[in-house]
Amino acid sequence: MSLAKRTAAALGLGLIFIGSAMAAPQPRHDGTWSVRMVTDSGTCDSSYAYSIAIDKGNVRYLSGPGDAPTAVSGQIGPNGVVDLDIRRSIAKVDANGRLNGKTGSGTWQLAMLGCSGRWTAQKTSGSA
Repeated sequence: MSLAKRTAAALGLGLIFIGSAMAAPQPRHDGTWSVRMVTDSGTCDSSYAYSIAIDKGNVRYLSGPGDAPTAVSGQIGPNGVVDLDIRRSIAKVDANGRLNGKTGSGTWQLAMLGCSGRWTAQKTSGSA
């Protein structure tokens, strides 16, 4: 193969790779989610509702008016596996489960108060 043909082939492959990188899809779980936690046991409130934003698997709490400061750490895996710590003051909730498409569900536990329950989530927008 001549130098000109090899250069043209390499350039063509480079453009294909650049084009596919630029058109890379947004991670499917990215966006804003509405979450509802229901208490099944313990002395915690019967339910909680809040919003989170997911960006490339990283989660942040979206506070509303009058909300106490809340921190969320952990990850949403590419396969939708949820493994989060939610902290408010000295309380730490462990939440696990899975997101699947535009919904999700799992369990949570607040060991220091002996509370546990389940959570459900609904995707409300495709951008965080």
